[in-house]
Amino acid sequence: MTGTSRQMKLGAFLWATGHHIAAWRHPKAHVTAGIDIDHYIQLARTAEAAKFDMIFCEDAAGLREANVGIASQTSRSIGFEPISLLSALAVQTERIGLVSTASTSYNEPYGLARTFLSLDHLSGGRAGWNLVTSASPIEAANFGSTGLKPHADRYERAREFSEVVTGLWHGKLDGASVSGHDGQSFSVREPLDLPRSPQGAPVMVQAGASDVGRDLAACTADVVFTAAQTFEEAKAFYDDLKGRLAAYGRDPDDIKIMPGVAPVVAETETEAREKYEELQELIPDDVGVALLSSYLSISDLGRYPIDGPLPELPVSEGMKSRQALVIEQSRRDNLSIRQLARHFAGARGHWRIVGTAVQIADELQARFEGNAADGFNVMPSWFPGELDAVATLVVPELQRRGLFRTEYEGRTLREHLGLKWPA
Repeated sequence: MTGTSRQMKLGAFLWATGHHIAAWRHPKAHVTAGIDIDHYIQLARTAEAAKFDMIFCEDAAGLREANVGIASQTSRSIGFEPISLLSALAVQTERIGLVSTASTSYNEPYGLARTFLSLDHLSGGRAGWNLVTSASPIEAANFGSTGLKPHADRYERAREFSEVVTGLWHGKLDGASVSGHDGQSFSVREPLDLPRSPQGAPVMVQAGASDVGRDLAACTADVVFTAAQTFEEAKAFYDDLKGRLAAYGRDPDDIKIMPGVAPVVAETETEAREKYEELQELIPDDVGVALLSSYLSISDLGRYPIDGPLPELPVSEGMKSRQALVIEQSRRDNLSIRQLARHFAGARGHWRIVGTAVQIADELQARFEGNAADGFNVMPSWFPGELDAVATLVVPELQRRGLFRTEYEGRTLREHLGLKWPA
């Protein structure tokens, strides 16, 4: 046991059949998992029994990964609206945090503030909002939009949106008692019809990694979900974001940075490698390339030689930070389009570790103690199998080292994360 007082934070990132693009083809996968509430109850209870801080649900108002094949798209995209899902899970769990994505592009602040505060009360103070700005033209088309709004415009709206929502949660707008808000994008007159949250306010989560996204996180977020392949990338992001907090009157501990990690774990390294390769062999090349194209916001990547390098790409208004990460990896590791697509399909650009519980714990501990992460958002390759493996193999190893709790310290998500009561 290390004896350290600082402990790792862990989220369980739920996604129907799993985060690997071919998870639905795994022989033990539950293909219709996305619409099976019993499946999600099982996952939530597994994560809670392992003392995870939170479960995390992503959302997109449309089929984000276009053209990846009908069967794959159906198995990955079909699913419940996440706040409704988490409301159901709130009564099936007692301690674990419940975090859902909701877009500032296709919602209004009053309604969203009321919905999340309701979930917070229903769960006894366990709710969190993952703020996103929505970068997909497919989503834009579902809301009568003429197209995807420019990156800067999306974040300008997001900043005002978050100000209104937090003002409503805290019972104040414009820095005073509730007196209304009149801004560039929103006008709000009335307070919410609910008392203040049992944890002060729902936890704010943010995932943008662009420069403007980091500034928004430094100003508003309690937790930041990010992607980093190498220790150096993770450390640079961590130091940069923590360094921005002082400008907003905040301390470094006011934000928990939790990069995504996709572990594949088994009793032996050979078994873990076999598990990973079994999934990799299930990826059709056209599906992998289509998934990569979707995240790079390029429609015709398939016309380039699959065993050639990634071409120079135009600047996009989509997910800029993820595009930069993928392009950097392709250049750094000299990967062909085929190799990059197969690698990306396993965890969509997030850090992947394959090995034993000791090997995976070693890697997590190195980034945690190297101040490159405060914890991790765990992205199992397929459900329920890989979440079970993390819960029964990796978590006990982290607990043995004194790096992760053996019991919950409090009842609210804010208490789990060691966050201050919001002002």
